[in-house]
Formats: sequence, C-alpha cells, structure tokens
Amino acid sequence: MKRQDGRGYDELRPIKITTDFVKFAEGSCLIECGDTKVLCCASVENRTPPHVPEGTGWVTAEYSMLPRANRERSRRDIAKLKLSPRSAEIQRLVGRSLRAAVDMAKLGEHTITIDCDVLQGDGGTRTASVTGGFIALALACRSLVESGALGSSPIRHFVTGVSAGIVDEQPLLDLQYSEDSRAQVDLNCVMNELGEIIELQGTGEGRAFTLNEQQELVRLCAKGNRELLAIQKEALGGRV
Repeated sequence: MKRQDGRGYDELRPIKITTDFVKFAEGSCLIECGDTKVLCCASVENRTPPHVPEGTGWVTAEYSMLPRANRERSRRDIAKLKLSPRSAEIQRLVGRSLRAAVDMAKLGEHTITIDCDVLQGDGGTRTASVTGGFIALALACRSLVESGALGSSPIRHFVTGVSAGIVDEQPLLDLQYSEDSRAQVDLNCVMNELGEIIELQGTGEGRAFTLNEQQELVRLCAKGNRELLAIQKEALGGRV
C-alpha cells in the first residue's frame, strides 16, 4: 500500500520538538508530528489535591483542541459548559501516562499540571500530547531542581506514545488523518524507555482484529516509541 505522504508502513511522520516555546510556563514545548501540532505547557503549584497522601506530589493533565485545529471549526468546551467526552477521555490518558514517569514521593508536595492544546490536528493528537507532555514535565522538574525546591529530579523514566492501525488490511505506524479516518483497526500505545507498556488502547473500528494483528501493531508502536525516545533525549540534552 502506498501512503499519501510516501512513508513506509513502519515510518514515523517527521517529528520536530521546540522546547521553551512559552515564556512563563515552568516547562513547555511545541511538538510537531507531520501536520499535527500540539503545545504542551507544565505549571507547578506548591500544593496537592486532598486525595494525595501527605508528603507526596501529583501530576495531572488537561487537553483541548482549538476551534480551528480541524478542517471545520469546533465549539470550545467552555461554550458547552462542560468538557467534551473525547477531551475528558484523552486528558485522563495523558495524566495516567505522565504519572507513570514520576516518583511522587520525590516530587514532594507539588502539583504539576500539563496543558496540551492542539493547534492543528492531523491524527495522533493524544499520543503527541503524551510525548510532548513528557518533555514539558521533565523541564518543569528540572526547574524545581535548579531552584532548589527539589534535591533531584523525580523523573523515573522517559515516556512516549504513538499510534498504529490497519488500513486496507495493511498495518501502518503513526496514522495521519487520511488514514485514521478510514482505519479498520486503531491502536494507541504508550511505553516507557524500558520498552514496557504503560497503556494500550485498541479498537476495532471497521472490524474485529486478532491477537496476532494486535501484536504486530504493538511491534510497530515499539519501533516508533524507540525512535521518539531518541528524539526526546536529544530535545532534553540527553538528561531529565
């Protein structure tokens, strides 16, 4: 199957990460995955939610798409007086994924909120939010160490996310919208730098899929996540 952008079946879209994209956030980056662009900003507060045990920290995320992030204007969540179900589901995914990267005891009584705002969506916005959100999180933790608020970084390991799917019976890595919109099977995979799976979301959009097909998609995602990990480390200067 020939892909619209000429990529091989197991190739990522071109990835670009610009750190410190926003002046005032404790950590920020713009992540560009092909034509998908997500702004990720990390904000630090010296308090934690009531449910968090004393002496430990918390990491959470919020996700939103700007009205013209897509081909047609969408209404802002605030205009509907509630978060859209899709945004709520994605921000829970991003929050869970990023919490897996952090030692909450070492973070201490700090809350780090990662805002992921989609400037332009062309498929893979949730996984781009995880990959870029980790960069913003790591930079915020670095700022806490540099300010003396923490003795060492609470980051335990890097976290990346990527999608794969089956389109016209062909497994493909990192679907863009023209592929994602007609995928028979769609899978999102979040992994740590050890190659361990943090979250796996697989859906039979057009048909059910087999365990062998799932494993093939996960293998594609593992390859993509290894490549994203190298890009993350370069963006962070090889350290958290």
